[in-house]
Amino acid sequence: MGVTYVEGQVKGLSNKQENVKFLVDSGATYSLLPKAVWEAIGLKPKRKLSFTLADGTTVERSVSEAFVIFPQGEAHTPVILGEEGDEALLGVVTLEILGLVLNPFDRTLHPMRMLLC
Repeated sequence: MGVTYVEGQVKGLSNKQENVKFLVDSGATYSLLPKAVWEAIGLKPKRKLSFTLADGTTVERSVSEAFVIFPQGEAHTPVILGEEGDEALLGVVTLEILGLVLNPFDRTLHPMRMLLC
C-alpha cells in the first residue's frame, strides 16, 4: 500500500496561517493537526471525543475547527488537536467537505461524484 501526501494551509479564527504536509488517510474519520500547528494558529479545544487506533486501542483527543486551503478547494472542517509526535492527517470528513475522493489505485485525489438525493 502506498502513501499519499498533500500540501495545504490551515487557519484559525485569528487568521494566523501555517503550511502543513498532510498524510491522506482514507481510514481516518477526522483530520488531525500536530500540536505545534494548532497552537501556532490559535485553535482551542471545543469538545473531547474517543478515537480507536489501528491497533484497537482507544484514545481521547480534543477536537476543534480549522479553515483548510488546498489547490483543489478550501473549507471549514473539524480537526483533532494532536499531541506531541502526531503527524498531520487528512481524513475522510475533510475530503468529503472539499468534494474530493482518494483513488486507491494511483493514490491521487479527484473530484467526487456529488449526489443530490
